[in-house]
Amino acid sequence: MPDYLVPEMFSHYRDDWHFTPVVDTGSLVFLSGVTAAHPGRDISEAPEKQFHDAFAKLKIYLNEASLGFENIVELTTFHVDLKRHMETFSAVKDVYIKPPFPAWTAIGVADFIPKNALVEMRIVACR
Repeated sequence: MPDYLVPEMFSHYRDDWHFTPVVDTGSLVFLSGVTAAHPGRDISEAPEKQFHDAFAKLKIYLNEASLGFENIVELTTFHVDLKRHMETFSAVKDVYIKPPFPAWTAIGVADFIPKNALVEMRIVACR
């Protein structure tokens, strides 16, 4: 049976949006809805800061399942204004994710909740 994990500081996601940020099946761990929103729901408007904030939040999610960035096997990122921010996002990503690199798909989208979010990440990690 999977473990449904919610970092305490982000428990409002379960309550407000009815989803689980981290689902641990034992061998695979699925992480959803990783944006740069802080626990108080605020989000930086500066792209580079926002991308670092998103990876800081991803680290909290991974830690909830006792994992690290090295456990990521698939990364799907959804971007507002993909072409404009891809170089900056990719440089920030490379600060956190090192070789061997996971599979990665980047998809352009029109908008997100929360307001001003430029990226949302979906991750599959493996033990």
